Amino acid sequence: MSVFNDTKIAFSDKSDAELRKAFWMFKLIEQPALTKIGTSILNFSVHNNVPFAGDIVKYTLFAQFCGGETREESTKVVNKMFKHGVGSIFDYSIEGKEEESAFETAFAEIKENIKFAEGNPAIPFVVFKPTAFGRIDLYAEVGSGKELTSSEKEEWQRIEYRFDEVCKMAFEKNVMLMADAEETWMQHAADELLFEMMKKYNQQKAIIWNTIQMYRTGRLEYLEKDLKRAEDYNFYLGYKFVRGAYMEKERAHAAENNYPDPIQPTKEATDINYNAAVDFTLNHLDRVSAFFGTHNEKSTELVMDKMREKGLENNNKHLYFGQLYGMSDNITYVLGEKNYNVSKYLPYGPVKDVVPYLTRRAQENTSVKGQTGRELGLISKELKRRKNS
Repeated sequence: MSVFNDTKIAFSDKSDAELRKAFWMFKLIEQPALTKIGTSILNFSVHNNVPFAGDIVKYTLFAQFCGGETREESTKVVNKMFKHGVGSIFDYSIEGKEEESAFETAFAEIKENIKFAEGNPAIPFVVFKPTAFGRIDLYAEVGSGKELTSSEKEEWQRIEYRFDEVCKMAFEKNVMLMADAEETWMQHAADELLFEMMKKYNQQKAIIWNTIQMYRTGRLEYLEKDLKRAEDYNFYLGYKFVRGAYMEKERAHAAENNYPDPIQPTKEATDINYNAAVDFTLNHLDRVSAFFGTHNEKSTELVMDKMREKGLENNNKHLYFGQLYGMSDNITYVLGEKNYNVSKYLPYGPVKDVVPYLTRRAQENTSVKGQTGRELGLISKELKRRKNS
């Protein structure tokens, strides 16, 4: 029996009404056709200011997957979860913006999050998306070695400046700062920027962290190369390991642009790759710290088993776990109960601006095999347990 089946612990801070609402949310998401139509209507309605559309989103998808519209509003959720040993990672979830004003807003927001996290054990990490600081097409051009125009060079310098400023602030305030991974065609430039930031600010420990998508091919080779560079320059590595979130988009882009598919051929190959990243970390704890971002119970239990085999404390300072807010509470809260370092990614932002994130979340739940059914089964089990007790 899985260690993650204890629904009393999993839903200890949810009321019956909240559980029933979550049940119907996942029930709707379970239908791919309905999800596709529903998310299209929501996107259209919110962006065209259809009356009450924002309210519908706020009390359904937004309430399930977001902490609030602002950092301060989300603090209620932060405090509630921290009582159960679960940290929060504020995720300013604005996607798809391409104006300089939006980049400056995100830049200011991340700096405020770093200040907010300073000395606060309930917020162990701050996170940002590279494309919150600059255009995805520019990352792609830089990563492919294309010659930039003078205006593009200035634009890239602004991205470098934003990276360095938030990393410097994180270093000065002793706050771990994590950059999310995004589409493969922009990732090389982001990886190289983060390598420079790690080299500069990770001299004593892992303050700046990169994210590695293990559904990609070649990532184990990348880790080995990064480790060699870290040893050569004598700095520490911090990685968040995830499977990945852009599979269909990646395959379509590769086919359209006539280059090899960058994604592992099967789910099993991705799982093997992810588990290999677990071994990589635990074999190099003198140099590598890891955050295992996963909703996969087997992978989570594998890390726990290997930690036990090596005689490591549950709250070892180099090892962290995390899941998205609104999902996999059965994993998160059990880890918190057992004193592991565990956090929820806690998205926030104005409802209208967060809709692209929410629709992606709904579509991912539909496409990940078994995820939604697992959520429904656990919620049903807990409601039944409460009724019987």
